[in-house]
Amino acid sequence: MQTRKADIAIIGAGTAGSTAFHALKAAGKQVVLIDRGPLGTTCARVGCMPSKAALHAGMHWKVAKALAASATPSTQGPQALWSHARQTRDALASAAAERTRKAAGESLIMAEARFVAPGILQAGEQRIEAGAFIVATGSRPVVPKALEGVASRVLTTDTLFDLEVLPARMGILGLGAIGLELGLALSRLDVQVVAADQKDTIGGIQDPDVLKRAIARFETELPMWLGAAVEVSLEGDQVRMRTGEREALVDRLLVVTGRQPNTEALDLAAAGISLDQAGRPSIDPATMQAPGSSQVPIFFAGDVQPDRPLMHEAADEGQMAAQAALSSLRGESWPGASRRVPITILFTDPDACAVGMTHEAAMQEGAVVGTAEGSGNGRSKILGAPENLLRIYADPGSGALLGASMLLTQGEHLAHLIAWAIQAKQTVNDLLAMPYYHPSIEEMLQSALKSASQQMRP
Repeated sequence: MQTRKADIAIIGAGTAGSTAFHALKAAGKQVVLIDRGPLGTTCARVGCMPSKAALHAGMHWKVAKALAASATPSTQGPQALWSHARQTRDALASAAAERTRKAAGESLIMAEARFVAPGILQAGEQRIEAGAFIVATGSRPVVPKALEGVASRVLTTDTLFDLEVLPARMGILGLGAIGLELGLALSRLDVQVVAADQKDTIGGIQDPDVLKRAIARFETELPMWLGAAVEVSLEGDQVRMRTGEREALVDRLLVVTGRQPNTEALDLAAAGISLDQAGRPSIDPATMQAPGSSQVPIFFAGDVQPDRPLMHEAADEGQMAAQAALSSLRGESWPGASRRVPITILFTDPDACAVGMTHEAAMQEGAVVGTAEGSGNGRSKILGAPENLLRIYADPGSGALLGASMLLTQGEHLAHLIAWAIQAKQTVNDLLAMPYYHPSIEEMLQSALKSASQQMRP
């Protein structure tokens, strides 16, 4: 059996793992990158990019149907647009995989990895000894055991884009960010969708006013059963969904009820990691380590530690894990790194976005809330989007911008601007001094800032 020595071994070649690999190679370290396949990041293969491709396809068809009355019908129907979305996904995933192969070269080992002892990995026929490890094995969809009876009709985000032809009717369980995005995308592609969630919230939206506005806006396109458990049963090749007095018969059931870390195959216990009753490590987001990993340090990055399961956060964590591993090789304790301002964007058109401090945290801090409505914004009126809503949270004394939540046409852009302002520690008055073009969506920020300014302490 071949034994290979390295300074640092990385398990998982997704966003976090690849970022860590590049940083460590640039530092001149001997690194191996291990992945069981397929290559291509979760974001590119089954996560954020495929859902956006589907949303783009759905919006294309929605616009085409609206134009049909003007005798300008699209030559592409929903199935053709779905095919194009799948091709986009394949192209993005293939490109990500090829970049990894080229960057890693002979340092890439395509095999399942597991620890056999502290500091030692088994990867296929090779045994890897390293001075530190980075675990970036990602996550996978959760399918509750209660759905075993309808397993033959269940889809997840890992399998949805394997469908060559869209079904006529789709049920969706789970209305978090991806469930909401995919539900709207499929509905806009003329699939009859029924979406359900035991919670009475959608998209992870926390601000109660934005949540109420989002539900009212999106239920016009997507029937939503909220706040109750759903029973499902198999009827031939279909699935019957029931909750209370409501029921529906669907062809397939898309389950988007969460993700769980891919750690079981690693045998972390053999590396000295302490595991909970579910066999999972308890990872400290500050140190990126789990109890028991100090003998030969193991750092966890990306979706495997679900603190911030987003692509850009995984890249940040990959960089942080690389720096932590380098510190450990020097015998130094890692001082940690400050995180960037959190930002979440649902590309639902209008976009649902949250930036910085959550609504609950802002209220606990006694923040003032500045509000702007689409009904009072010229650009929103032109775009036929009176439901646009922006709410910003600011410190009542200093005026420091703390956070924001919005349901907003092209909100992805304003969300970034607000995130940058928060990270730059700008205040309400700082932002009011900036230029605002008329008519623009950005004027809603100006209105919200004026609203907050009126509530601030003199």
